Amino acid sequence: MSRKSNKYLSLIQAAAISIWMCLMLLSMPGAAAAHAELERTVPEPNAKYEQSPTAVELAFNEPIEPEVGAIKVLDSKSRPVTDKAPTASKDGQSLTLPLPKLTEGVYTVSYAVISEDGHPVSGSYVFVVGNVTEGVDAATFDPHKELGHEGHSVSTQLTINQFIIYAVRAVYYASLLLTAGLMLWPLLTRGRGEQLRLLQKKWEMIALQTLLVASLLYIFVHAREILTGYPSSEYSKLFLRTTIGHEWVALLVLALIGFIIVRFGPIMKALWAVGILVLESLSGHAVVFTPKISSVLFDFVHLAAASVWVGGLLLLLVLWIADRKEAGRFAVVFSRAALLSITLLVLTGIGLTLLFLPSLHYLFYTAWGTILLVKTGLVVLVLVVGGLLQLRVRRGDLPTTVLLRVDAALMALIIVCAALFTYISPLPANEPVLYHKMGDKMHLSLRVTPNKPGDNTFIVKVWLPDATGAPKSVKLRLFSLDRKDIGPIDVPIKAFEDPEITSFDGFVKAAFTSEGPFVPFAGRWQAEIRVMDKDDNETVEKTEFRNY
Repeated sequence: MSRKSNKYLSLIQAAAISIWMCLMLLSMPGAAAAHAELERTVPEPNAKYEQSPTAVELAFNEPIEPEVGAIKVLDSKSRPVTDKAPTASKDGQSLTLPLPKLTEGVYTVSYAVISEDGHPVSGSYVFVVGNVTEGVDAATFDPHKELGHEGHSVSTQLTINQFIIYAVRAVYYASLLLTAGLMLWPLLTRGRGEQLRLLQKKWEMIALQTLLVASLLYIFVHAREILTGYPSSEYSKLFLRTTIGHEWVALLVLALIGFIIVRFGPIMKALWAVGILVLESLSGHAVVFTPKISSVLFDFVHLAAASVWVGGLLLLLVLWIADRKEAGRFAVVFSRAALLSITLLVLTGIGLTLLFLPSLHYLFYTAWGTILLVKTGLVVLVLVVGGLLQLRVRRGDLPTTVLLRVDAALMALIIVCAALFTYISPLPANEPVLYHKMGDKMHLSLRVTPNKPGDNTFIVKVWLPDATGAPKSVKLRLFSLDRKDIGPIDVPIKAFEDPEITSFDGFVKAAFTSEGPFVPFAGRWQAEIRVMDKDDNETVEKTEFRNY
């Protein structure tokens, strides 16, 4: 045999011996290195605590790299509760993240670390502090709940049948803003001339009459909508035993008192305007969201600013018809007030949007968001028109008829938008997850009810062929599609006796359920169901769902 052949034979023998030694080492107990695993957590997963824990502690079965990775604790809006960094123990096997005092709610602990052997370890779990409150969605705005009625749905989208309601709301909001604005302007125009005072007095009375009629029509239409299908005796219950009924009664009382207040001076008129705007702020979307004080305050300032702008624009228009020179003098005052009003409208509008919506993405797939975007575009046009009016006033010129008409038209469109999205819920109604998939080798269904941030009931049903038998194990995991930086949340489902008759010929059924706050915040989620049969064959099914 040649030297070359001997050389190749030696290489083959050496390779064979190396492979054999590796196989022997791998087959020896304890030879394979185990990855780091989470052994203990404080707070415990899925636990409920009466008081806020002081820290999050994660203990692993082996040392981890303390300088790499992170622990995050997110609130029910997926916002971090602290920006502090975790500290590692002396042995490097645990991390501790100090927490501020947490309020009641559902919290998500998300961790992503690296073990000393370089393997990534990540995961998530939830815990609860205090009593979990329900998330805010369209159901929160259902007046039927106050009456104990069922079967009426809450409107979240525009329909033809609601046009009458929207028209009435537009008239009501226009009369409300106009009346409040006219009652505020005497305080801003003291000593501005007899002609302006007489016009104010005339239009204050017209506005009050319009407000009273619009309020009666507004209450009638909404009360009829709420009590559709119920006996007339329920009307007394609506007005005397519900919050919305009390607010309507207060509105009518204030509207009637306005006819007395109009005879008093500017301060009393302004106080009346503040009172009716406060009442409106306390009867809208603002009272549902937290912090309530901030949302109601933003809403009040928003309404007050709109009132000053609407009332002032009407006075400018009627002065323009009566006396151009007087209109020019008033335009100087109005342009300043209008600029401040529009600025406040923009700032408070942004504040309310951030309070109402968990994410600005909601602007693009909800009816409320669409209308708000349209209103925002109209406000931008108002700023342009207002800027042109301001330039003419500074030059000493009178406002043009075209600019005044455009400003009035924009005002009317903005009021219509306001009437629409104060009736539509900012957040769509959550709907239960009802997923079902048929197959030759497996049928599968998943239910998540009511599908909201916080506590939910999870039911997983699996049907396998008779020859395969019941599944060996079924696991359910949830992945946040909006926060891909956090790990999956394991839902601890357990087998239960399903009372529903949902059998399929040739298949055996297994049902599993769990209850708890495993959907800690609103957003897009992916449910992963892993089914393993008795022969250790695993099937993975995935489905996506959303809640608000």
